[in-house]
Amino acid sequence: MTATSDQRAFTEALTTDQGIRVDDTDNSLRAGARGPSLLEDFHLREKLMRFDHERIPERVVYARGAGAHGVFKVHEPLDEYTTADFLTDPDAETPVFVRFSTAQGSRGSCDTPRDVRGFATKFYTRQGNFDLVGNNMPVFFIQDGIKFPDLVHALKPEPHHEMPQATTAHDTFWDFVTLQPETMHHVMWLMSDRALPRSYRMMQGFGVHTFRLVNGHGRGTFVKFHWTPALGTHSLCFDEAQRIAGQDPDFHRRDLWEAIEAGAHPSWELGVQLIPEEQAFAFDDLDLLDATKLVPEEIVPVTPVGRLTLNRNPDNYFAETEQVAFNVGNVVPGIDVTDDPLLQARLFSYPDTQLNRLGGPNYPQLPVNRPHVPVRNHQQDGRHQQRVPTGRANYLPNSLGGSPAVAGPAHYPELVDGPKERKRSETFADHYGQATLFWNSMSAWERAHVIDAFRFELGKVATMAVRVRMIEHLNRVDHDLAVAVAAGIGVEEPVPSVANHGRASAALSQAGTARSPVTTRKVAVLLGDGVTARPVAALFDDLTARGVTVELLGPVDGTVAADDGLPMEVTRAIGTVASVLYDAVVVPDGALSLAADGRAVRFVAEAYKHGKAVAAAGSGIDVLHRAYVPVDVPDPALILDANPIPGLLAALAAHRNFDRDVSAIPA
Repeated sequence: MTATSDQRAFTEALTTDQGIRVDDTDNSLRAGARGPSLLEDFHLREKLMRFDHERIPERVVYARGAGAHGVFKVHEPLDEYTTADFLTDPDAETPVFVRFSTAQGSRGSCDTPRDVRGFATKFYTRQGNFDLVGNNMPVFFIQDGIKFPDLVHALKPEPHHEMPQATTAHDTFWDFVTLQPETMHHVMWLMSDRALPRSYRMMQGFGVHTFRLVNGHGRGTFVKFHWTPALGTHSLCFDEAQRIAGQDPDFHRRDLWEAIEAGAHPSWELGVQLIPEEQAFAFDDLDLLDATKLVPEEIVPVTPVGRLTLNRNPDNYFAETEQVAFNVGNVVPGIDVTDDPLLQARLFSYPDTQLNRLGGPNYPQLPVNRPHVPVRNHQQDGRHQQRVPTGRANYLPNSLGGSPAVAGPAHYPELVDGPKERKRSETFADHYGQATLFWNSMSAWERAHVIDAFRFELGKVATMAVRVRMIEHLNRVDHDLAVAVAAGIGVEEPVPSVANHGRASAALSQAGTARSPVTTRKVAVLLGDGVTARPVAALFDDLTARGVTVELLGPVDGTVAADDGLPMEVTRAIGTVASVLYDAVVVPDGALSLAADGRAVRFVAEAYKHGKAVAAAGSGIDVLHRAYVPVDVPDPALILDANPIPGLLAALAAHRNFDRDVSAIPA
């Protein structure tokens, strides 16, 4: 049937929520042109009501987020371990929605504070929705979910003056930490560069808890889930992260959006650590149900099993990223939860939170939350009911028709026996061993960053007793660490207490990660009048062909006069950006004025200070001299060559050179 012209016009006309045409949306209905507005103006009332209610309560934690759609495919069938369809059918392409987030800040905070990041994935499988709701760190602060309100109250802005925003650098957080030593392992991760990811696309993800896979014979296998980014795991440094917050508060959200729009679809490898149930107590220093512990990969390797690819941005932020509702209890047949006390509390807390945020029990019917399989049950009514059930009987059992069959999988028959008591298992008692493991696994530059982080955070703590208690805890992690932190915060050097056990895990350090593709890396080329055109053009073409984003920065917007007399168009003015928004900087030959341009000099000095690749040729080296860059010191990420492309590519792939001595670089 072909729509008439009148019907087409009607579909394009402005209407109320009831589909009634609106003839004027700029003026209220009044009693005379200068008279009072009338209550009968239904369009005015509806428009204001909808505006008044267009904000829903934001998440208490993980409020600031970014999301994307994608697909997941398993490599080989895992039916030896599970009946979960999306893990057993390599031909299946499972739709997903992923939400990344910061934990502490409000929706209006910035993207780059020192914080744990959420990494939550909703799989729309053929058996229903499975939500893997994790973080970019494999462990959490606390062991039992009953402490979660205390933790969040402590790390959030202090209630008497609502400060500080999106940071743990204040008294209440560190007071809680020093009185709750189970936090020590996670605090080590939080003070490391893992809390400052370069982008969501270069961030690992972890399920945190131990889950259970169940196969067709009812046999269970404990499992820990890992996401590993194809681009490598890379971080910012703290000074850079702070400056980015001022330059572009949406740095991570913009990075994810622009990469997907450009067709550079980010991807992650799903890996699993599989532990047979009979080995549940085979580990001397950890309990699989303790969320503050990890299983070292040297003991249980991570097996790659599938690929996640994000290939589509949301059509509307609110409808999808803001309204997506995750629940660790959304598990499909073949996957089950365990008795982890933190996980058990989350099973209650997540749906309870969504009832408050999304206005009632029908939030699973929102498009972003809706399963891609039929939903059949007798749950009815409530706010925002979108389904229209038919039939007479709305109960089970019934003999009047419309009765769905009860044929779901049975719960895993785990034996549970014991007295009712409020007690923590003795196997949860070691709060320092894995904190030491993490410290031992760090490279020299990673350790220096951890020390600086502790000094910064504890230096913001006004209560000296809290600082002293934290040094006492750190002394049980590692004496040298405690001494170094104490020296920076005015606390007396502690005496040695507990010997370092000496164990390490190479997988915990970012220093040893494999070199990553240079795709989507950003390079700034500084231009000025007289710049040599041909090398710049060759650099631009070569890097762009490899998926690198190259921006030409000039003194002002418009063009510069190249050495061949032709104008060279710039991408943007250097005064509108900063080096922290790029992965490398190139200063080509010919632009003699750059050495006298304070903005260009600062740009180079800052990039060098943050460990980034710096390339220069000819007169461009004069800018490096002005920036106090030690050009005579061997440095794989300092490229002084008329053809900088090979060295630049290698340095970009390695991410950063944090081993540099930057003490001579002005602040």
